Order: sequence, then structure tokens, then C-alpha cells
Amino acid sequence: MKNKVLSLYDWFLIAGVIVSNIVYSVMTGTLDVIGSVAGITGVLCVVLVAKGSIWNYLFGLVNVSLYAYISYKASLYGDAGLNALYYLPMQFIGWWQWRRRGAAVSEAEADGKGVQVKARRFNWRQRAVLALSCIAAVVTMGFVLKEVGDPQPFKDSATTVLSIVAQALMALAFMEQWALWIITNVISVAMWAICVVRGEAHAGVMVIMWVFYLLNSVNGMRVWLKLSKRQ
Repeated sequence: MKNKVLSLYDWFLIAGVIVSNIVYSVMTGTLDVIGSVAGITGVLCVVLVAKGSIWNYLFGLVNVSLYAYISYKASLYGDAGLNALYYLPMQFIGWWQWRRRGAAVSEAEADGKGVQVKARRFNWRQRAVLALSCIAAVVTMGFVLKEVGDPQPFKDSATTVLSIVAQALMALAFMEQWALWIITNVISVAMWAICVVRGEAHAGVMVIMWVFYLLNSVNGMRVWLKLSKRQ
């Protein structure tokens, strides 16, 4: 299957996050290099995930490393641990899994068949089990984070739990990852907006990043619905 690496919409997302970071820096009079690099590499990563491109993991490696540091500074311990202890090693595991499921690293290697991973999907019973399990885990972890002093325990719990599951589904190339990413992104926008009000470092550029993540996740759902139907 032939496929353009990036569509016009993808370029809109990439250009949008770069311009938004520049505008934010001008308006605030600050240059947040760490936050900007985290945001831009994060958008590059999720755009490539939506396209089914294995190269998402290269940008993901940079993004999760920086985001773990930023989350820790904001006392969002669930997100910090998630990125440092789970997302980071999953970049390597995901690369390996996608290679197993047919993702090529170049058009030449793909021999004209495209570089996308072979996507798949759950049945309705599996989706019900997935939903109930996620709800139970979010509530349980929320109470744990509340006990350790997390300022937004249930939001942090939701983004942590849903991201863990979504990342695993992403590595295994399941379409349902995108429903979880959409929910995670909506909650993350709200969570980091609260951090902006609290005056946390890097919070403004994190809001920008998560807004673009949300826009991409909607497009990712659309693309992967098609990819999973073809398999």
C-alpha cells in the first residue's frame, strides 16, 4: 500500500505547534527550551503514530524523557513515573513489536508496499472488559495518589492509567488505542491548564502540546479505522 508520509493536516499540526510555541514565548517574554522541545518532538511522535510510521519512536524517546522531568517538577508524580519507568522502555519495545508486525523503516525496505504497521482491532466484548478494567484502575490509583499528596490525584490517575493501556495497545498495533488517547488528551489539557493557574514551570507549553495531541488523536482514530479494516 502506497502512502504519503505526511498529509497536509499533519504538516498543519507540526507547523502549528512550532508557531504556537514561538507566539507563547513572545507573549510571555520567556524562552522555554525544554518545554518547547518536549512539545514539538511529542507532536512529531504522535503524528507519525497516526500514520502508522515506525519512526514515531525516535521522537517519542526525546519527548518522554523531557516530559518525565517536567511532570516531576510540577509534582505530577503519576505522569512523571509513567514517562520515566514505562514510556521510556516502551519506545524500544514498540519499535521491536512494530517491526514484527510488518512496519518498514523505509520505502526501499518495504519494496513498494508502504511503511505502515499492520493494524488490528478488538471485538465488542474485549472493549467492554477494557473499559471496566480502566475505570477500576483509575479509581484505585486516584486514591493512592491522593495519599501521597498529588494535587490532582484523579486527573493524574486517569492520564496515567489510560496512557499505560493506550501505549501497550499502540505497541501491539490495536486501533482502540485512539479512543484512550482522546480521553487522555482532553484530561491532560485540563490538568495542565490548572498548572498554568498555579504558576508551574513549563505548564503553558504543555497545554499547547496536549491541544495538538488531541487534534492528532482524532485524526489518528480516523486513519487507524481504515488501516484496521484493510488487515
